[in-house]
Amino acid sequence: MGLFDDLKAKLGPLKDKAGDLAQQHGDKIEQGLEKAAHLVDEKTGGKYSSQIQTGTGKAKDALGRLGESGGKDGKDA
Repeated sequence: MGLFDDLKAKLGPLKDKAGDLAQQHGDKIEQGLEKAAHLVDEKTGGKYSSQIQTGTGKAKDALGRLGESGGKDGKDA
């Protein structure tokens, strides 16, 4: 078994748990992302608004994918 195979085997259960948590608490996580983005945007004086919005959108997309799959990578075992 290679190093990456060993690492995947150890991280698999954590990914499953993260997916389960994303399904259960996705709305709260999204609210936290919005709140953090707003705070950072205020602190930077709006200088990086576009980048903050892009990053927040990507984080929400990833959260959605993680929540939909329940932590599974979508591949059949």
